[in-house]
Amino acid sequence: MSATATDVSQTTDQRVFNFSAGPAAIPLSVLQEVQAEMVCLPGAGASVMELSHRGKIFVDIIQQAEADLRTLLSIPETHEVLFLQGGAALQFSMIPANLLKDSQKTAQYLVTGTWGKKAIGEARKEGEVEATFDGSATNFDRIPAEGDCKISDDAAYLYYCSNETIQGVQFPTPPAAPTSVPLICDASSDFLSRPIDIANHGIVYACAQKNAGPAGLTVVIIRKDLIDRGNENLPGYLLYKNHSAAESMWNTPPTFGVYVLGKIVKWLLNDIGGLDTMAKQNAEKAAMLYEVIDANPDFYKGHAQADCRSKMNVTFNLPSDELLAEFVKEAATHKIENLKGHRSVGGIRASIYNAMPVEGVKTLAKFMTEFAAKNS
Repeated sequence: MSATATDVSQTTDQRVFNFSAGPAAIPLSVLQEVQAEMVCLPGAGASVMELSHRGKIFVDIIQQAEADLRTLLSIPETHEVLFLQGGAALQFSMIPANLLKDSQKTAQYLVTGTWGKKAIGEARKEGEVEATFDGSATNFDRIPAEGDCKISDDAAYLYYCSNETIQGVQFPTPPAAPTSVPLICDASSDFLSRPIDIANHGIVYACAQKNAGPAGLTVVIIRKDLIDRGNENLPGYLLYKNHSAAESMWNTPPTFGVYVLGKIVKWLLNDIGGLDTMAKQNAEKAAMLYEVIDANPDFYKGHAQADCRSKMNVTFNLPSDELLAEFVKEAATHKIENLKGHRSVGGIRASIYNAMPVEGVKTLAKFMTEFAAKNS
């Protein structure tokens, strides 16, 4: 039975304000475009999910996605773009396997949250590592201040997570690293939310399911001189050089994820107007929520320190578990969903990625103000 226009309209009306930390909201216009092409991609005679990854139609899709991504992020020719699988968890291992193992060097990590902690744990399996900053003493509520850590000129690399989704801590700008040290960024949860200086990084990588599409795709932007560092004795999938040589076709890539990423990149380029505009919108959305938190300091307790609050994941707590449960329950009556924070931090986590509309943030901010007034 085919869906009618009325059916589609009713389905759209049923959508909530989805504050999920990931997999997260996708722009509605992109979803509708995907929906229209789902059964039969124009000119293909089949769904994109049914096409050979080596056929001309999909090769055109993946090449266009890379070209548009290069335009959006101003990726220089010194860097390659790889479309992989395995999420950030696989990159936790691939990076040290290629850049640290047998190097006789130490890799340095800025551990500002859960994902940095997991990354350094995997790196220890491959060689010597140092947490040159570790924010665990204060449950990861800040990034390093000037003088907190010393970066070696001879480090294998310096690794940081630009935005910690669980704690709501974000680097406003990348950390400084000596020119001799590759700077490695896990940008999974703020990828495509703002400009980033790719040329200044050895690797920038991101799993897609925050701002760049459905779960299953990982984008790795890697400086070409780093690609060949991995030892041939590594398992084949772990070698960046294999994926580079095969143009992301060493095994079957996540074709649907690449297809959706391409549409999201075009949305950012054509509908939004680029990453400077997107960053401005994201800053304005985050400010709405932080203003409510700051206006009610005895009721809402923000987790991150003010100078490194995330513009993607706004984390805060309430005076009691009972009020927290009531907050989540009442929010749902306003079509505000997926607010509960991670168990390691508790409280509320409002994830306001690119696709979260301003209307959704305004609705949450209004609800927060009214809830605090009613329960203070």
